[in-house]
Amino acid sequence: MDNYIVSARKYRPSTFAQVVGQDAITSTLKNAIVTGHLAQAFLFTGPRGVGKTTCARIMAKTINCLNPTPDGEPCNECESCKAFNENGSFNIHELDAASNNSVDDIRALVNQVRIPPQSGKYKVYIIDEVHMLSTAAFNAFLKTLEEPPPYAKFILATTEKHKIIPTILSRCQIFDFRRISVSDIANHLAYVAGNEGIEAEGEALHIIAQKVDGALRDALSTFDQIVSYSGHKITYKDVIENLNILDYEYYFRVTDAVLRGNFASLLLIFDEILQNGFDGQDFLGGLNDHFRNLLVAKNPQTAELLQTSPALRNHYQQQAAHCSTGFLFKALDTCNAYDLNYKTSNNKRLHVEIALTQLSTLTKGQPTMNDGETLSASAESKPAYQKTPVQKPVQQKIIHTEKQAIINTPQAQATYQVTPVKEEKQAPVVSEETETSKREEPKEKPVQEGATQPHSVTSKPVHRKTKVTTTRPTGNGHAIRNISIKDTLNALKAKNTQNSDEPEQVIINAFTQERLEQAWNNFVENYKAKSPSFVLTLSKGRPVLKENFKIEFHVPNSIIKDDKLNINTLLDYLKKELNNNQITLDALVDTHARHTEAYTDRERFEKLSGEYPKLNRLKNELDLELGF
Repeated sequence: MDNYIVSARKYRPSTFAQVVGQDAITSTLKNAIVTGHLAQAFLFTGPRGVGKTTCARIMAKTINCLNPTPDGEPCNECESCKAFNENGSFNIHELDAASNNSVDDIRALVNQVRIPPQSGKYKVYIIDEVHMLSTAAFNAFLKTLEEPPPYAKFILATTEKHKIIPTILSRCQIFDFRRISVSDIANHLAYVAGNEGIEAEGEALHIIAQKVDGALRDALSTFDQIVSYSGHKITYKDVIENLNILDYEYYFRVTDAVLRGNFASLLLIFDEILQNGFDGQDFLGGLNDHFRNLLVAKNPQTAELLQTSPALRNHYQQQAAHCSTGFLFKALDTCNAYDLNYKTSNNKRLHVEIALTQLSTLTKGQPTMNDGETLSASAESKPAYQKTPVQKPVQQKIIHTEKQAIINTPQAQATYQVTPVKEEKQAPVVSEETETSKREEPKEKPVQEGATQPHSVTSKPVHRKTKVTTTRPTGNGHAIRNISIKDTLNALKAKNTQNSDEPEQVIINAFTQERLEQAWNNFVENYKAKSPSFVLTLSKGRPVLKENFKIEFHVPNSIIKDDKLNINTLLDYLKKELNNNQITLDALVDTHARHTEAYTDRERFEKLSGEYPKLNRLKNELDLELGF
């Protein structure tokens, strides 16, 4: 039986024209050979399997060729070329620095350089994996590399240029070899398959090219492996089974189920993937790449970035037409977040299933975590989560009653509904409005500045998503809604999304110090469960009403002063409770109270240890550390 030669050796290029994917470097080397501008040393660097050693051998053969072609290629017919092709050339020496990396090996090479060539023009020394040389070997090589004899040429090759000392780099012409593109590798594999009489599907060759990460030698080795598995016909199915690659169709099926919002199908597809022996993180990473490809395929200009076969590219473009850009952005963000947290999850399968379930909520008409779920007030007649349809505001007629007035400002030119004050004993005047607008609470209750009697003015009704909330009675008989951070954030978000062209309505209602303290105490009572430390600060201090509705209060330290979330919550509550949106809060840091009150865990411990010295003794004997 004939000796079998692997494709990586059998189809190794013998001329610069046969080198795949390195056109810029091969053109430079050929021009240097034609013009005679050859440096004494070259450094070829780049990833594995991209042609560094191959180009070094071709260059060594070409500069010793007796009859080179006009474009700088070897003739492959002269005595020197034949000797090189038969591995019998005495002018070309290859040294593997991985196994010959000592200073003695380099000294032997330097002594050999002194002998001129017996035939041919140059003696060429190819040192592969040169980064493996020791520091002493590099230093012994410096002088010869800088000023070699005119007949000596050095070609160094490495995959790790950063490990070579700078004094070596400065003496060489450096050529950076790039990774070979997927299309170039696929075309070369098709050429090899045609020469070998092997029928190969284009999609199968593209899968091999994507798997090898730009290394042509790895691609040829994988090609031989697939040929051994499938014989003289290579199919897409054979490649994904042999290389253990998840079929693209799974990702297309998952995306279709996500677009339909069918999370049950997503769970079944994922179970099928696990049954085939694939890992959950590999699936998440592949799904993230799939959404990226869909995003790229949406634009004809960026579709060229898809390193796939034309048939698969058309498939991506067809599915991308059914996906919105916003959906793809959210899907990418979701997959990336779950992929990053996969290793820290205790239940890997549940982690991926939660990711798929959340993806199924990203489509139009489905509730999402980012869009804000709305809980139905009637669980019997409506699903648990739904979005309230947006309704157009209804025009309302302004009806004046006694002791009621409307602010005469440009901000108040919109349509308002006037509601009676609760202190009035007379029957309230009913405005003309629809049944929908009756059920909505007024957003704000403005009062004209300087009016003797309080009044309330409400702006246009703002239709928002309904949400079930609980209320507590206060001391004055009013119902106060429980205050939460989520409610505050949602209110701020809704306020920021309003039309910026419409100026904010000015609401001014005079109030007394007594009324301020009553509202202040109500807030403290209802906010205890949310932020005990903040409420403790408010309960110890007394708000003081200043000019222009400015309220001053004292805080023990700057940490509480900078607590914008809780302070803004307090401000919003006071504005609504006192019917005045011109209220401002000024927190004053009380330097005297800063050292007498303990608010953090560390401050409490230090205060207690001062009163009870045995606490420090206990900490020292048990060798405890403060973790706060």
